[in-house]
Amino acid sequence: MKVSVVIPTWNEANRIGPLVERLANSGEVDEVVVADAGSPDGTAAIAASAGARIVRSAQGRGPQLCAGAQAARGDVLIFLHADTQLPDGAVKAVHAALRDPEVIGGNFRVVFDGDSSFADWLTGFYAWFRRKGLYYGDSVMFLRRDVYRALGGFRPLELMEDYDLNRRMERHGGTVCIQNPPVVTSSRRFEGRRPAAIFCQWLFMHALFYVRVPAAFLSRAYDSRRERTAS
Repeated sequence: MKVSVVIPTWNEANRIGPLVERLANSGEVDEVVVADAGSPDGTAAIAASAGARIVRSAQGRGPQLCAGAQAARGDVLIFLHADTQLPDGAVKAVHAALRDPEVIGGNFRVVFDGDSSFADWLTGFYAWFRRKGLYYGDSVMFLRRDVYRALGGFRPLELMEDYDLNRRMERHGGTVCIQNPPVVTSSRRFEGRRPAAIFCQWLFMHALFYVRVPAAFLSRAYDSRRERTAS
């Protein structure tokens, strides 16, 4: 099975080069597709020079993932955030999981970087809701290409596009969570926040999404909250 790794990017010039180069030279990945939303910092050019195929997209992770997946040619699609590290052996673990014809895809156990108790809490929090059948893009979702298409793939939502696909994957059945090796992701978007606030916002956003509040509104509210927190 050929494997495509799809990476949505926006101003990731400091990260994207080493990430793409490592994947392209791993011998485990057949292509790296970077779906860039017109980053002004030169992300696309850096990714291309490192060995990625570049797809131009409208801004927003949902539209970018749609564009990247549409352009990808692999039998297996792995969706990777630019601030998440796919460790050695991860692609082999995906191949091993998909040897079972009943398995359609899934995600990885995720570990947040840093030695703080906060990073440990985030790691535990993600493990808790994965036991509920919930997972998100920062845990590196993967799917058989034909199943991805049959499920309708990512929708061009500005927020919650990963949760939206997660629900359809779980309704279809046959997903797995790869425990070893885990993926390591950045804690940067949670900096300056407290566990109680993160948990409450998580519940609030899911409740609004459940009652069909438009994703564009949720995205604006989420981004505004992050900006206020950072300031």
